[in-house]
Amino acid sequence: MQRTIFTTPGVNTVFRLLSLGFLKLSGWTIEGALPDHARKSVLIAAPHTSNWDLPYTLMVAFALRLNPYWMGKQSIFKPPFAGLMRWLGGIPVNRSQASNLVEASAQAIRAADGSLQLIVPPEGTRSKTRYWKTGFYYIALNAQVPIVLAFMDYGRKRSGLGPVFVPTGHVDADMAVIKAFYKPFKGKNADQFESNHEEA
Repeated sequence: MQRTIFTTPGVNTVFRLLSLGFLKLSGWTIEGALPDHARKSVLIAAPHTSNWDLPYTLMVAFALRLNPYWMGKQSIFKPPFAGLMRWLGGIPVNRSQASNLVEASAQAIRAADGSLQLIVPPEGTRSKTRYWKTGFYYIALNAQVPIVLAFMDYGRKRSGLGPVFVPTGHVDADMAVIKAFYKPFKGKNADQFESNHEEA
């Protein structure tokens, strides 16, 4: 995987201090820690309802000393911002190739040396949607890594890492457990977060 802001020596230290300072001054509480057995994992980023989710997610990742990569729609990777987005850990997503994306993502996790957390918003869009996407689930299942239930609760200004979930292959039962964890949390635009699901 490409070098990112999180793995650039010196720069990552400065941005961690800035992130911790901003989050503290703005009243956010950061919770949890990444356990050793989840150093390679898929992180759900939810609720995902606003453009503000990305900068807050990056700051929380600095605060928790994560090594994250995140998936974003291709349109935000156009010049002149493509290089910056990749340096921030971004991976452009072609939504018309969902099945190939799942396998490619799983392969990247398996092949990575050391720690790597792939952040995937389960809703797949900031617009109001009826369904959770299950791509994150199949990426974790194929890569044989756990799913970390990361959260961003704007209502109570709490963010961090929740339970570590190991997918069993029984997608309906597993998704019910995962979605139940997120019910108390409110996104920045809370009315846009709903909880049915569909394939990738």
